[in-house]
Amino acid sequence: MAVVEYLHGRSKTLKPTLDPATNPIRLWTSLSLRQWMYFLVGVFAWTWDAFDFHSVTLTYPDLSRTFNKSTKEISVGVTLVLMCRPLGAAIFGLAADRYGRKWPFIVNNFLLIFFELGTGFCQTYSQFLAVRALFGFAMGGIYGNAAATALEDCPEAARGLMSGIFQNGYPLGYLLATVFWKAFDENTPHGWRALFWFGAGPPIVLILARLVMAETDTFQGRIPLRGARPGVKDSLEEIKLALARHWGVLLYLVLLMTGFTFLSHGTQDLYPLMLRNKYDFNSTQITLVQVTANLGGCLGGAVVGYGSQIFGRRFSIIISCILGAALLYPYTFVSGPGLYAAAFFEQFCVQGAWGVIPIHLIELSPVAFRTLVVGTSYQLGNLVSAASNSIETAIGERYPLPERDGEKIYDYSLVICIFTACVFFYTILITSVGPEKRGTALSSDDDDAEELERDTASDTWDMHHSGPMIRY
Repeated sequence: MAVVEYLHGRSKTLKPTLDPATNPIRLWTSLSLRQWMYFLVGVFAWTWDAFDFHSVTLTYPDLSRTFNKSTKEISVGVTLVLMCRPLGAAIFGLAADRYGRKWPFIVNNFLLIFFELGTGFCQTYSQFLAVRALFGFAMGGIYGNAAATALEDCPEAARGLMSGIFQNGYPLGYLLATVFWKAFDENTPHGWRALFWFGAGPPIVLILARLVMAETDTFQGRIPLRGARPGVKDSLEEIKLALARHWGVLLYLVLLMTGFTFLSHGTQDLYPLMLRNKYDFNSTQITLVQVTANLGGCLGGAVVGYGSQIFGRRFSIIISCILGAALLYPYTFVSGPGLYAAAFFEQFCVQGAWGVIPIHLIELSPVAFRTLVVGTSYQLGNLVSAASNSIETAIGERYPLPERDGEKIYDYSLVICIFTACVFFYTILITSVGPEKRGTALSSDDDDAEELERDTASDTWDMHHSGPMIRY
């Protein structure tokens, strides 16, 4: 009965409670210079995170020649990055929630610089795998901290719009990686290594900017967490406490992010291969389609993110998924000029739904463990969906088409269409039964109050049994 009542309550809350629409320009101008600085640092960190990740996927052939390995073996480096990211998200997220956003962010970027440079100097395949695994650990800490830094100080009315713009950092990072790889490819004697060396440079700007900026106002406004307990053992105890107290929220967010990451991987990863293999597109045509799709994604993230502030987070996600599912057939089975429009609007819907995610995760996460929960749920969902490329490829080989010039052709259109339709349905279902806290306060919650009560009790004990103590 409790489950039935809960589901009935969820269905009732899907009806959008229309909030008055505010001019987007007015929303932008509502941010102070300080808030804009935090937002720009956060969104640039997320953008460059995507740049670093796609640096490997764009250089598969060159890495294969350098290390004398197949593309499948080189892809192990990407798998290791995905496997190590949840660990980095948990450790850096806990540090950011416990000690502040600033210094974990700075340390995180130092590690990214070090491992990105190290990738460019790798001489053996084993070195490459080891460095990429360490890089994945550092990379995992970026998303949660960057999202908190960018969004938790934003005015309430501007959260949806700024969330959509923040999420656009991912397609923007992919575009920048493509552009710079084209610039470096065959124009430098160092080949693929130059892209990684270049990728290590911009995080220096992030470090310098963050050094001169204080903690976010939201973090400073929280009830002070006194009696910090450093050390590995105590950090593990903190993670255990967070899991014991918030396992339900974390589990739901992991399930939600699994659907979303399957959605982006399902519509994007195999798409260039489909265009080349089935429709015989050349590299220029594929690039044009991809650029068109990413431009649609950037616009969709901002528009739907803004709309979620008016219609609600879940309602906006569900409508985007319904429209995206309706566009799957032209997205995968049209090969004429109409393909560009289909790609634009398909990614408009996919990235539009994604545009709601950063602020939706922040609002649902407990304040005291915000960075930990946001980053870890995102990275665990990403880890679960990492096999989407392999799944689609394996299924596609069961649907062969007539060969062309001796090349085996597979009906990847059918696979992408059916696979992604199932993912859309799953995402709609998991979103509809989940909670929503649009407009909730982002400064303090019960975790902070309990922490203060626990520390106060500890202080009282110290004063009565050991004399007055100063707790740092």
